[in-house]
Amino acid sequence: MTDQAARLARILETHPDVVHVGGATEALIKRDELLVLGTHADAIHEQARRWVDSREDFTELGVARLRLRADAGVDAAELTHELRGGAGAHRRTSVTPNHVMHGAPGDFTGGPFDDPTPTPKMDAPVDDPGQAKRVTVGVLDTGIDPHPWFDAHEWYKACTAEEHEALNPAPDTDLESDSGHGTFVAGVLLQHAPNSYLWIERVLGTDGVADELEVLRGMARIQSRAAAKGDLLDVLNMSLGCFTFDDRPSPVLADAVARVARHTVVVAAAGNHASDRPFWPAALKDVVAVAALAEQSAGTAPERASFSNYGWWVDAAAPGEKIASSFLTDGRENGEEFHGYAKWSGTSFAAPYVAGKIAALMSAKDMTARNAVSELLDPLGTRIPDLGVVVSPAGR
Repeated sequence: MTDQAARLARILETHPDVVHVGGATEALIKRDELLVLGTHADAIHEQARRWVDSREDFTELGVARLRLRADAGVDAAELTHELRGGAGAHRRTSVTPNHVMHGAPGDFTGGPFDDPTPTPKMDAPVDDPGQAKRVTVGVLDTGIDPHPWFDAHEWYKACTAEEHEALNPAPDTDLESDSGHGTFVAGVLLQHAPNSYLWIERVLGTDGVADELEVLRGMARIQSRAAAKGDLLDVLNMSLGCFTFDDRPSPVLADAVARVARHTVVVAAAGNHASDRPFWPAALKDVVAVAALAEQSAGTAPERASFSNYGWWVDAAAPGEKIASSFLTDGRENGEEFHGYAKWSGTSFAAPYVAGKIAALMSAKDMTARNAVSELLDPLGTRIPDLGVVVSPAGR
């Protein structure tokens, strides 16, 4: 069994409510579930009434979930096509299967491109007292684990059990594929923007899996929590995503991201399939999509990491191979013990590099997030076809 096949088999075994949609546009979806924008929910419910078992309205999200009858034998993807007016039809109704999303996977399951490897202790990022502007960065991920890099920060002291990673590794077994993912991402952000105030929201399990509805809930929760403290998120990092069953954007995800993007710059990983197939939410027009650059030797030109996705929809490329950052203080992988630091590869870690650079520019130059993005992704900067603007020490 290939690694991809083995990982796919594992997710289908551990998540019996997940279905693999095969074919040229393969994807993972929740069994017998449809998501609908609230404005179209009544109409879609009426059209699909004979197959619907129950309906839940999430008014705070502007979304409804329709659960289909298990005994109806209905394919959620095929039903979505029909409800939209048929394959190739102009989308008249905002309905979609409930896609399964992952921590910027290397295959169809959770996990970045490779396994983390232990690395020696690293010095903690040091705040720059000359950068007075307070910048807030949201992190939708697996949550966060205690780490010496975080202890002195007010944002970490404000984290509750709900924001901490739900680790459950047996002491004599390897970690789940995405264990420590959020802790690693937070460390990358702090390396480039140590003054940032992070808002952590756990949406992914330690296997890197969440359904689309849970990601929507996470987006709403993190905004609500920040607003309760008088904050609007300046930047939101999403090192996660999925393919869709028809390679078109999920209308409910697109709507949620568009609403966040009115006042927040959204940065997302482009995915690790070495493909130009659109990866969502990165491929949405309201998102800064980040591909990964290969580890670069002195005197060489930047180039795409072999695993990184690419395409017309990618906006930026940043270092994403053999990145070193904060990691779990207790855990093992392939027989190696971790003590707080690791190297890991994936577009999951290129995305917070760019998010951190945006935050750092905002703080250093007292500028808005939009202006920081415009400066960082200057069209006159180094560009690579299908990778966008190079954001790296060599490229900028």
